[in-house]
Amino acid sequence: MKYLKSIIVTFLVFFCVVSSIAQTTYKDVAPIFYSHCTSCHNQYTHGASLLNYSQVNANSSTIRAYLNSGYMPPWHPDTNYTRFINEHTITQAEKTSILNWIASGAPKGDTTLAPTIPVYSKYKLIGTPGLELKIPTFVSNASTKDSHVSFALPTRLTQDMTIRAFEIVAGNPSIVHHVVVSIDTTGTQTTDTSGVCFPSPNNIVLGGYAPGANPCVYPGKMPLKMGLRLKAGSKIILNIHYPAGTAGQIDSTKIRIYFYPIGTTGIRYARRFVISNTSLTIPANTITAYTAQYPASGSTPNEMSIFSIFPHSHHLCKSILSYACSTTDTIPLIRINKWDFDFQGYYTFKKLVRVPTSHKLYAKHIYDNTSQNSDNPNNPPINVYFGENSTNEMLSDSYEYLEYNERDEFINIDSLLSADSLLVTSVKQNMFLAKNIDNYAYPNPFEHTINIEYTLDKASKISVNIYNISGICVKTLYADYENEGTHEKVWDGKNNEGQKLNAGNYFYMIRVDGKPCIGKITLLP
Repeated sequence: MKYLKSIIVTFLVFFCVVSSIAQTTYKDVAPIFYSHCTSCHNQYTHGASLLNYSQVNANSSTIRAYLNSGYMPPWHPDTNYTRFINEHTITQAEKTSILNWIASGAPKGDTTLAPTIPVYSKYKLIGTPGLELKIPTFVSNASTKDSHVSFALPTRLTQDMTIRAFEIVAGNPSIVHHVVVSIDTTGTQTTDTSGVCFPSPNNIVLGGYAPGANPCVYPGKMPLKMGLRLKAGSKIILNIHYPAGTAGQIDSTKIRIYFYPIGTTGIRYARRFVISNTSLTIPANTITAYTAQYPASGSTPNEMSIFSIFPHSHHLCKSILSYACSTTDTIPLIRINKWDFDFQGYYTFKKLVRVPTSHKLYAKHIYDNTSQNSDNPNNPPINVYFGENSTNEMLSDSYEYLEYNERDEFINIDSLLSADSLLVTSVKQNMFLAKNIDNYAYPNPFEHTINIEYTLDKASKISVNIYNISGICVKTLYADYENEGTHEKVWDGKNNEGQKLNAGNYFYMIRVDGKPCIGKITLLP
């Protein structure tokens, strides 16, 4: 009997030890949140921040519900149809790991074993923009109805410039539903805050913003240098949608625009067209499909390379399909099986999509104007027609393209933008921060010298090096052990041979016991 008890005790101890070792804790699921959630859920966005255990645990019930329903992560294009860059997707294994962790009580474990928390900033593009325009401080007038206001912001440019990238920064993310940015090339449009102002069809659509949207960055090096021309004297128009119930809250949204240097050669200019159907009539208690095509007759006049697509409808829409086809061929563009008005944006293809002149482009939207549609703004349902207000409906799909050049379809946009060293997002820049170091560089940009300051929480082996945008080390500032505390290194813009380097973008890398911390710096002429 004693022998049997001994076996049982031994088994129980073994089981507890194995269970303890195998138990999933926060450190095991933290990488999933960092990879798929925190770019939208951080201190600078309107959603709940999910940067640490306390924040994740406090929202665990919501996370479980959203994962089970498929509401999060908010990626609606069907990945079995086409693929895009920056997809907000999650694998079944990752989803299961989080759900099992929550089901087991969301055990905390040793959070110091979790990967380094990503560092985010208010801006996703670093460096100094060539132009920054901000709306006047505005108090939302959306009380019982949605408000659509339009701000006309003079660029005051005296010569044409080529846009390399831009980002729209919501001043108050909790009330900015979306922003449509367009260019008024005449420079005559005026601000309209009546609440019923919509984008002018005469303007050139530049892009848009919705919560979680990425900045627009065009490839900026061969084999593709791409941009959008901004004419001198133009105005940038920000059409902002404030949802009902936000009246009295303050916003100060802005746009940051980066230009190619004047004189840059080899740029291919982006063009846009819209497939639209303005004859929408959706009777109450019906499910109705509408289509549109480009061009209205015949096939496309020029062979094109499609860069991105922006499908758009309102609350009654349930699904969207877009493709190009000829009598013998079909080219898939986008399929959204479950449209969500709250999550929409520009989708950039991984590779340019070639559309020959023998093809026509089609769009098909299906609308559910029944009481079974939980997003229907009318209960009971009423007849709905085409219109700009979100209680109306739209079929308006925008396409951004280039005139086709031979072998365009082999250009990998995803690779070009992932390796973009001119406009590295702050998220990427800080994903590899060493755990025991705080650092910053000032003044940045600089003309003569820059100070790179960092603080260690323990004695460590340190190296500080400067790299050019090709990844070549041009200057070693330090390589030795340093004690706990604050340290500073000064760089004078010269290489290891004492030669002054050309103006441009560089990176400093601080290695702390082998773990890198990277920052971007700019040397001025």
